Amino acid sequence: MIVVDRISKRFGGIVAVDECSFRIEKGTITALIGPNGAGKTTLFNIIAGFMAPTSGRILLDGRDVTGTPPHRLFHLGLVRTFQIPHEFARMTALENLMVVPPGQHGENLINAWFRPFRVEAREREVLRRAEEVLAALKLDHVRDELAGNLSGGQKKLLELGRTMMTDARVVLLDEPGAGVNRTLLAELAEAIRRLNRERGYTFCIIEHDMDLIAELCDPVVVMAAGRVLTEGSFDEVRRNRHVLEAYLGGITAPAEGAA
Repeated sequence: MIVVDRISKRFGGIVAVDECSFRIEKGTITALIGPNGAGKTTLFNIIAGFMAPTSGRILLDGRDVTGTPPHRLFHLGLVRTFQIPHEFARMTALENLMVVPPGQHGENLINAWFRPFRVEAREREVLRRAEEVLAALKLDHVRDELAGNLSGGQKKLLELGRTMMTDARVVLLDEPGAGVNRTLLAELAEAIRRLNRERGYTFCIIEHDMDLIAELCDPVVVMAAGRVLTEGSFDEVRRNRHVLEAYLGGITAPAEGAA
């Protein structure tokens, strides 16, 4: 679904991403892990169109989308979330979802003036979909709460819900587990799994919670110093000596069967 082909990004004399290449296969939940400063978020920003690479290219389903701005990638089915949720704080949870679908009839002045019934029908459809998403994420009890008042975990769920209001094909999740309590994290993991299984979403996830990675992701891509160090299953990468040295500070791998 996505090919990262020899991507590099330099900021003056600093090389943040260095000839980085890997694939995100269609229908997978791929993890992108590595120590702080490995270049993961910079690479995410390049894939999602928030930043142009110094060199290399990004392919989306065979199409070169290098440097394509985020709003155009949105219409191509690529959506990115952030480590710190970007909710509309002074809008309700329901309203945060309802503003997402593109091409709403009420956005067109001619429709608003001369085709009010079409506008109303579309708004009812969007409302129904938003309420279904809230129910699926177990957020229906905060339907009318201002998004700024939600907990960190609820905001992460709401941000995932906004991707469910689109026709997304690829979702880039930046540390969805950061700051989320274990109960809400379990609900978030189940929502990701269900979207992958039932809607065919392809995910790529930056995450430091190794329990979440082990539960959800295959394959796992490991970055260090701006490069891909290795990739494989979680069990394969956690036993890789170079990964242990770069990411885990050289500690020994856990014994077979250990927690």
